[in-house]
Amino acid sequence: MYRESDNMKCKAKVAIIVGSNKDIDIAKKAINILNGHGVNVDVKILSAHRNPDELEKYIKENDNEIDIYIAMAGLSAALPGFIASRTNRPVIGVPLAVGPLSGLDALLSIVQMPRGVPVATVGIGIAENAAYLALRILRLARRCSENDI
Repeated sequence: MYRESDNMKCKAKVAIIVGSNKDIDIAKKAINILNGHGVNVDVKILSAHRNPDELEKYIKENDNEIDIYIAMAGLSAALPGFIASRTNRPVIGVPLAVGPLSGLDALLSIVQMPRGVPVATVGIGIAENAAYLALRILRLARRCSENDI
């Protein structure tokens, strides 16, 4: 549905992982920005709590071709940290506004990763900033040039 298209300009690939179908509408904001800048996007619905084995398998099998992970999660927001603990690629966490604290719990969970397990974090529900941060990282890594994106 939101996979690589024929008109992608740069060599980069970003994986966007959400824990639930309910999160796809927020993910679409990042997908549209990345696709609009010619970045290959792979979207997965995988939960660190409900299907950790599938998530771990996805990371192991795809990590060499993924440049950046964007992980969107609410409540305890384990997803970004789970991914970051299993890769050396950049991980950008997007806390989602669900539950009684409207995403504050997710924000705090994502920013409080232990040393050695870094996760960049954007504002609650602001998937667009995750996409823009990914673009900046890709430019620095020379995976996409200014002319590409």
